[in-house]
Formats: sequence, C-alpha cells, structure tokens
Amino acid sequence: METERSKDLLSEKNNLHPRNKHRSRYDFRELIAACKQLAPFVFTNKYKVESIDFSKSEAVKMLNKALLKRFYNISYWDVPPGYLCPPIPGRADYIHYTADLLASCNDGVIPVGKDIRLLDIGVGANCVYPIIGHQEYGWNFVASDIDDIAVKNARKIVTSNPDLNNAIDCRFQSDESLFFKGIIKEDEVFDLTICNPPFHTSEKAAAEGTRRKNKNLGTRRDADTNFGGQSHELYYKGGETSFIYLMILQSAEIPKSCLWYTTLVSDKDNLPAIYKTLEKVDAIEVRTINMSQGQKKSRIVAWTFLNKDQQKEWAQKRFQVSNY
Repeated sequence: METERSKDLLSEKNNLHPRNKHRSRYDFRELIAACKQLAPFVFTNKYKVESIDFSKSEAVKMLNKALLKRFYNISYWDVPPGYLCPPIPGRADYIHYTADLLASCNDGVIPVGKDIRLLDIGVGANCVYPIIGHQEYGWNFVASDIDDIAVKNARKIVTSNPDLNNAIDCRFQSDESLFFKGIIKEDEVFDLTICNPPFHTSEKAAAEGTRRKNKNLGTRRDADTNFGGQSHELYYKGGETSFIYLMILQSAEIPKSCLWYTTLVSDKDNLPAIYKTLEKVDAIEVRTINMSQGQKKSRIVAWTFLNKDQQKEWAQKRFQVSNY
C-alpha cells in the first residue's frame, strides 16, 4: 500500500548528508540487478514510479540486501525474524556525520584506514553501522551487544564477506547494565563510539509506537512490524534518557579511552536532561549534530573529556598515517 508517508521514504532525501549515497530516488532496476530477490516486492505505485510496500518486513529486508550489495559490496546479509532491520540511509548519515566530527580534530581531513577504531554499542543482528563505516572509510570496529543471537548473526555477516574479515570484532556483553566494562580491553582505545539507544520506556509504549507507524504507512493495525526489533532494541526502563544517562556516567569513568563518545537522541525534549548529565560529569566539549530523513528528525549528541590541545595531540598521534 502506497501513501504520502511511504512516498517520502522514496523521494525526500535532499536533507541527507552530502556524502550519503542514498540521496537519490531508489533505482529499483539497478537494485534488482544487484539482488534478484528484491524483484517480487517491487511494483508501480499510483504516482507511476516503482516502489515497495514499506509495511512489509520481508520487502524492507530485501531492499536492505540490495542496497548493501549495490553500494557496499556486501554479498551476504540477513537478520533473524523479529530482529531490527534498519533503514540504510539514516544509518549511513550517522556514519558520515561522525566522520566529520573526527575531521574537526584533524584540520578538516577525515581520518581513514584500519588504525581508526570505533565502538558500536548495541550493534544488533544487522551489523549495519560497522558495515558502512568500514566500507566507506576503512575503519575498524568493535561491535558489542547483550543479545547472543544478535552477536552470532553479526559475526556470520562479517565472516561471510571478505571485505569485513579482520575489520569488525563482534563481542558479547554479558552484563546488560554495562556499556564499556567487559567490552573495552585493558589499554584499548577508540577514536569514537556510536550508539542507537532503545527509545521507548516499556513494551506497551513500543507496541503503541508500532501502531502509530503502521497508521502513518496506511497499513492495518495487525500488520507486521516492518523494521522489526527485539524488546531490548525497542525499549528500556526510563527510555532513551535513562539509557544515555548511564552511558554518560560510565564514559566518565574512562575519559581517556575514547576521543569522542556519541549517541543518537530521537526526542529533542530529552536534550536538557542529557546536557545536565554531561555538565555533571565535567565533559569538556559537547556538540549536537542535527539530522533528518524526510519527516523524521533526529540528532547526534557527542561529548569528549579532552580539551582542544589534547584533541589535537590525539589526532597527530593516531590520524596521520592512512592505511586505506
């Protein structure tokens, strides 16, 4: 079923990052050539353009497979039923904006290559952030998650694609209350961390969010969840504010282990509480980077415990040699 909202998903991309490969309307002939499994889900809509039914999880998954194959040379990619199947353009935006963030400490030059190391907190079964980050900039990743099935699936994606081998280390976090301890090894440092926190405060709130999404897409109340998501991917007690609060407190315990800590923040109303927490832990610099895709607005909040001189020293030590 095609609606104004799903039309937006196809065409309103001019506000994506300038380096985002998905700013143009999807070329479905090109995508089908990359992934023939997408073909049965493509149809001509009432606007006389090719589309898919974005309310159908299998259609969205096949679109993702095609995008990852066509633009990132990923020959194998899959997620188990019920796990998050994220929209690729928005994920790419996060990666490109973090590249700009690192460049801001390096005389405007984006650091590339295997020596640049990122930590993805909550990689999920889809492994999309590390895939895009490595394929676009050659970065290496540690990818953590509290879900063993998600970690195993992410590892399968990595080992099934030669480009990703030895570039993405998927690690299981056995304690869901910890973000860094148990994942970051002794003397291990990262140039940047990324995270897409669970937004909802409860299972009930997550279910209501799904119903609203289906309504916006013009689908039935009982339609399948097009982008999926396990409970820990969708909700957290206290919502994203509580999740980010703990992340900030724990980042302050290892201030020199990372140049920039970052997280997505879905609800702008949560920003004041986040800023207050960052002030509490004496973060030296805080930046907010606005993003949007169609009607969806989001932002990245980034913080560091290093002053300008220390940031420059970090860049001089770690960013000057390219292995890309």
